[in-house]
Amino acid sequence: MPPSLARSLDVESAPVLAARPSREEAEAAVRTLLAYTGDDPNREGLLGTPDRVVRSYDEFFSGYDQDPVQILERTFEETEGYDEMVVLRDIEFGSHCEHHMVQIIGKAHVAYVPERRVVGISKLARVVDVYAKRLQIQEKMTSQIAQAINDVLRPRGVAVVVEAAHQCMTTRGVNKRGVAMVTSSMLGCFRTDPATRQEFLTMIRGG
Repeated sequence: MPPSLARSLDVESAPVLAARPSREEAEAAVRTLLAYTGDDPNREGLLGTPDRVVRSYDEFFSGYDQDPVQILERTFEETEGYDEMVVLRDIEFGSHCEHHMVQIIGKAHVAYVPERRVVGISKLARVVDVYAKRLQIQEKMTSQIAQAINDVLRPRGVAVVVEAAHQCMTTRGVNKRGVAMVTSSMLGCFRTDPATRQEFLTMIRGG
């Protein structure tokens, strides 16, 4: 695997993982947490909670089982010479903070300037979801999305802007509601050409 693709998949820096716990072990862990709250995991209202929590985790963290390279590999070269910016804005996502395991809710804006190939727009949204459906910090997620698109499509440039609210800040700790965090990753012509970067920023603002 080329080093650039390895970066997209995080295989170079991935830690060595212990064996994945069984579903029964995961449900037992949820019962332990329920007891830790001071409640009784055996009362009627909580009997089905461990199963429901584990099933929801299967959905929340399904990104670990998906390959962003495979998603982006199917491209199209019959573009009639199109070489202008492709932008997909307002891609809604839900993620989870790796520090507190509470939700990050936001939207991503993704753009690239094709060199020879274009990819179906649904694939851009799916790549956002692959990285969102993992334990994350927003800065890393933004970079991962941009790097994956850059490594597979080899475009002239990639731009990603992510705006999100973090419940680790809005519902606990400093409890500051209405605060949004904005991160960006600019590669290729979006980094080197101020006019291209400004065009992208204007487009995602609806200007």
